[in-house]
Amino acid sequence: MNVLIIGSGGREYSIGLALKDDEKVDKIYFAPGNGATDDIGENLDISDFEELVSFAKANDIGLTIVGPEAPLVDGIVDVFKSHGLVVFGSSKLASQLEGSKIFMKNFLKKYEIPTAAFVETDSLEVASEFIDTLTAPIVVKADGLCGGKGVIIALSHDEAKEAARDMLSGESFGDAGLSIIVEEFLDGYELSVFAICDGENYKLLPAAQDHKRLLNDDKGPNTGGMGAYAPTPLIDDKLYQEIEDLVVKPTLAGMQKEGMPFEGVLFIGLMIVNGVVKVLEYNVRFGDPECEILMPLIKSSVFDLFYKGATKDLDSLNIEMSDEFAVAVVMSSKNYPYKSSVASEIIVDEIILDELKEKAHIAYAGVTKEDGKLYATGGRVLLCIGIGDSILEARNRAYLMAGQVHFAGKHYRTDIAYQALT
Repeated sequence: MNVLIIGSGGREYSIGLALKDDEKVDKIYFAPGNGATDDIGENLDISDFEELVSFAKANDIGLTIVGPEAPLVDGIVDVFKSHGLVVFGSSKLASQLEGSKIFMKNFLKKYEIPTAAFVETDSLEVASEFIDTLTAPIVVKADGLCGGKGVIIALSHDEAKEAARDMLSGESFGDAGLSIIVEEFLDGYELSVFAICDGENYKLLPAAQDHKRLLNDDKGPNTGGMGAYAPTPLIDDKLYQEIEDLVVKPTLAGMQKEGMPFEGVLFIGLMIVNGVVKVLEYNVRFGDPECEILMPLIKSSVFDLFYKGATKDLDSLNIEMSDEFAVAVVMSSKNYPYKSSVASEIIVDEIILDELKEKAHIAYAGVTKEDGKLYATGGRVLLCIGIGDSILEARNRAYLMAGQVHFAGKHYRTDIAYQALT
């Protein structure tokens, strides 16, 4: 079967890599893909949804997988389904769980799913009044999509009010910030939990932990993610069960009641506060860089996972996971996340160590290809992924691989997975 993957980042590269050797997959197409995905399949310079549908019909595409949030929020799944095509992802209505933080928080409140106390508003006066009732730090969020950067953790009441003012004026995030959420700060540790859903049934994948801040020790600005590891030891069977009972099941039931059954990847950002589960956010797609570490840990058919999710057949699926661990270290460009950087050629040393050949690899993201050479042209350029029998072994391999990669201005954190190792 031919497969079409929508997107261009490390997430989509990793999905393609996981599908490449699946006996059920004949050919992989990427729209648009990046400078390295053409080593896995064929890149398409098509972005219009109807044109993609025409391509899918003409080229016998049996499954389309939508990677990023933007086309999901814009309704690509609805367009594909209206033409009778098999597509993995959430509908436009269901994608509001990520597309609108106000929709998400009100959904949590309605279905009594645990989350932080909040107010949603387009009024600076209302926001300021609520800010005064909270103890700093205080969280201020833009309502719409901001590429993972629309959350400000203010360290004082004045800073929170300034953040609210900048968002509501359109100065910070344009139209995405014209309505905002102000909420209490939750002090605990974060987990990323992913449920593959078909509207009724779901399969839970091992919990991961992301590292959002640019610099070591979780300092510096928020980014799209500077590294991740899975599975995390910061969760046990009891906590998994609570997450299913308190969050996953009521979410799927609630979305059915709302008339927008959830299909695709339900990414639940959680804060564990003194052992208590609280939902920080929903996303409607795999996290990036979490996807890059989960894909190589799936021993059973990755194709089946996506296809059965897209055809309401998850109940028949038995997922087999590796008992190993995976760590991803993101390499970013010199000026990320502040501004773009000058394109720089990527040089990868010849891999000599057998353990790196067998238990490490690179997932390419913000890269382009010219005359057969790869160039770093995006913010998050690539990820070095290590696999091992322990988190420490996986991390060491990821950093060994990072030492093989060179481009001008490369930046990466040196403490990924520190929470699990300290």
